[in-house]
Amino acid sequence: MSEIDAIDRKILSTLQTDGRISNLKLAEAVSLSPTAVLARTQRLQRDGFIVGYEAKLSPAKLGCGMTVFVEVLLDRTTPNIFDAFKAAVLTHPEISECHMVAGGFDYLIKLRVRDMEAYREFASRRLWQFPGVRETRTYAVIEEVKDGGPLPI
Repeated sequence: MSEIDAIDRKILSTLQTDGRISNLKLAEAVSLSPTAVLARTQRLQRDGFIVGYEAKLSPAKLGCGMTVFVEVLLDRTTPNIFDAFKAAVLTHPEISECHMVAGGFDYLIKLRVRDMEAYREFASRRLWQFPGVRETRTYAVIEEVKDGGPLPI
């Protein structure tokens, strides 16, 4: 992996704020020529600093305005159970994030669902049926103070 300099960091910071910025505007923002900025951006993509571009959508407008976090404790922590659990997680679009964690439980899941009834349905018919699930703890979000945001570059 290559090293990045202050200009690369400014390019990354600008793209994090506005992924749709034109190359010309990006060049102006970092005080380089459009050709130089394009070459740097392509290198940052090739070297894995930029992993993609996406639109930020409104969960509420799309019928999944409720956020729920779930701690999952598995009954066994063996490679085959981990693999089976991960495979199950990847098949459910309601699960927006899933992280294996150290501590008192094994995974932390972030779900986006319509409402509490939809969560109850998902938990009972899907989540609690995932391989190895022994126990869950659910935390419904009352207010999103900060969701995502730029990385500290």
